[in-house]
Amino acid sequence: MKNTTWLNLLLILCLGLFLWWADGTLDGYKIRVLNLIAINIILALSLNLIYGFTGMFSLGHAGFMAIGAYVCSILIMTPAQKETQFILQEAYFWVQNSHAPFIVAVVLGGLTAALFGVLIGIPLLRLGDDYLGIATLGFAEIIRIVANNIPRVTNGALGFKGIPDHANLWWTYGWCVLTLFLIVRILNSNTGNVFKAIRDDETAAKAMGINIFKMKLLSFSFGAFCAGVGGALLASLVNTIDPKMFIFIQTFNILMIVVTGGLGSVTGSILAGIGITVMLEWLRFVENPITIGSWTMAGIPGMRMVVFSLLLILVILFRREGIMGMREITWAGIARFMKRGKA
Repeated sequence: MKNTTWLNLLLILCLGLFLWWADGTLDGYKIRVLNLIAINIILALSLNLIYGFTGMFSLGHAGFMAIGAYVCSILIMTPAQKETQFILQEAYFWVQNSHAPFIVAVVLGGLTAALFGVLIGIPLLRLGDDYLGIATLGFAEIIRIVANNIPRVTNGALGFKGIPDHANLWWTYGWCVLTLFLIVRILNSNTGNVFKAIRDDETAAKAMGINIFKMKLLSFSFGAFCAGVGGALLASLVNTIDPKMFIFIQTFNILMIVVTGGLGSVTGSILAGIGITVMLEWLRFVENPITIGSWTMAGIPGMRMVVFSLLLILVILFRREGIMGMREITWAGIARFMKRGKA
């Protein structure tokens, strides 16, 4: 156990050295991609906790992200900034004058998302898998529509611009490591074993005396908290948000990472979070005009999502369990692999 702890600390130290090098060497675009990788890993881990480890098919992540993003944005913008933002209608007094440090704003964004997770989880988590997916998708759409129609809080369709860019590499990866640590600790505890028992056979888990609804609500609300944190970091990273930013495609992108990495695999979410984020950026070239000799084809907006969706279909067809399935990369597994290699 002690050796594993030291190896984990060494890995975190290596990550810190890499971030220090990247922050002083890479250009703004590459740093933006690195930040997106960390945020996508946070979101993927939270959805995997709900879907992959507890067996609840949820499509409401975009709604929780929106809640975290708006709460954080309102708190980190100064009253002077907000005075110039609210053009259609004047902001409420408590919106106009609220202000908090970035870390407090991120935590409150996550807690507000968790609160909404509890409020909608109480009626919705009694539904079956397919119905739960439809209901949570409806919740995310309701959040988007409400955000579009309360201009004194969210500035309506205009959203917020010029959001302070506090979300640098240290913040995003700090939250990413913290999220990973908390989820791994939960999954390695009795609570995690209960989550997996509910996923594998809910009837058998209930027969063993497990309070199914209570444990589902715990998993759902904690996943919502992490999604709210991811939304808060994303808002500060991109510096602008509006209701159109939190459509279903946001949830779909996170679901792609979870499914590709493997339902029920923390390692899979990390690997897929890195690979898919980089690939989505790299595939932007298919949306640009292509010239071959004297022939030119105009760029097609959205084509990268078409190409990526086809790649996802291939993954599902030929490796249905994802990259890792339910397996994990552990220090013990690496040691066994190295011993076999030497033999």
